[in-house]
Amino acid sequence: MPKSRLLFMGTPEFAVPSLKILIDNGYPVVGVTTQPDKPKGRGQRLQSSPVKELAEEHGLLVLQPEQVRDETFLQIFRGLNPDLVVVAAFGQILPGEILERPRLGCLNVHPSLLPKYRGAAPLNWTLIRGEKTTGVTIMMMDAGVDTGDIILQEETPVREGETCDGLHDRLAIMGADLLRKAVGQIEGGTAVRTPQDHRQATHAPRLKKEDGRIDWGRDAAAIVNFIRGLAATPGAYTTLGGKVLKIFRAEAEAGPEAEAVGQTGEATRKGLPITAGKGCVYLQDVQLEGKNRMNIQDFLRGHRLPPHTRLG
Repeated sequence: MPKSRLLFMGTPEFAVPSLKILIDNGYPVVGVTTQPDKPKGRGQRLQSSPVKELAEEHGLLVLQPEQVRDETFLQIFRGLNPDLVVVAAFGQILPGEILERPRLGCLNVHPSLLPKYRGAAPLNWTLIRGEKTTGVTIMMMDAGVDTGDIILQEETPVREGETCDGLHDRLAIMGADLLRKAVGQIEGGTAVRTPQDHRQATHAPRLKKEDGRIDWGRDAAAIVNFIRGLAATPGAYTTLGGKVLKIFRAEAEAGPEAEAVGQTGEATRKGLPITAGKGCVYLQDVQLEGKNRMNIQDFLRGHRLPPHTRLG
């Protein structure tokens, strides 16, 4: 029996393992839809998405519409006539025609255990809220935001101290393997569709750069979870001497409530302690505005901070 003709829609690094596993398993990918190239870096040179780079390596048709709901793209979509659309972190809302026309529907690879953490930033919010477990859901898409029937789910523990970038890489690989299984079930007619319990839904809205400011008045453990959740993007930060200080890695230590928060203490092997609303946060990996990222020991060699220096 010939394999189904697939249209893949995805953009960032998270989507790359999903596209690769479809290619490696011999699925005829009739096209790859990804976001338009964007200017990056000091020179603002246009840069292709990771998905586009992989697609071009394999000689696949690449489509980069500004909006997938535009008639020009929809005409191309109709001509490709895929049996199944696979979506992984594409970045645009799909119109009804794309959801309804393929005979096998539209599958989505989502990095959370739906209905928890629907939305644009599930990985970030999973860590910010201190979840101990997470996972991947393969979902049949409908007109809502991450509201469709569940085809498959796989759970995994959140590792101690794991940051968003590390969790991202693990779930991208898990999602690709689960996608392979789900596509096989869809083709074979054995897939079981389980409606989501919408009463259990939580939301994971997109985080902007300004959302990364650290509130030192919070509990130390909550601050460290916040840093873990924003470690890749958009980044957790405070200020030091009027400059932005990004924090990529830190460790919490329980303790009493502090009278003055955001103050430095004497550095130890654990890092540079900062008083929190309750307990303290040891900074371990930082980057001062205009400088390179470095571990805290290297940072302190070039920036001598007297005790009680105030951050934020």
